[in-house]
Amino acid sequence: MAKIQINGRKINIKQKINLSDLLKKYKLDTKKIALELNGEIIPKQMYKKRILKNKDNIEIVHFIGGG
Repeated sequence: MAKIQINGRKINIKQKINLSDLLKKYKLDTKKIALELNGEIIPKQMYKKRILKNKDNIEIVHFIGGG
């Protein structure tokens, strides 16, 4: 098990989980978010390839429409 931080909240995850699986777990629509992993913005096409590891820090920003 690994410990990561998402938007300032510490959570435990299974080993060998990728960003795509994490977003599915939390039911987040990849079309409406931007994701930063350890200070680096990750392109959406890389979500399946980026495996999370202990002490990773993730920031997720949601896009909201309006005027």
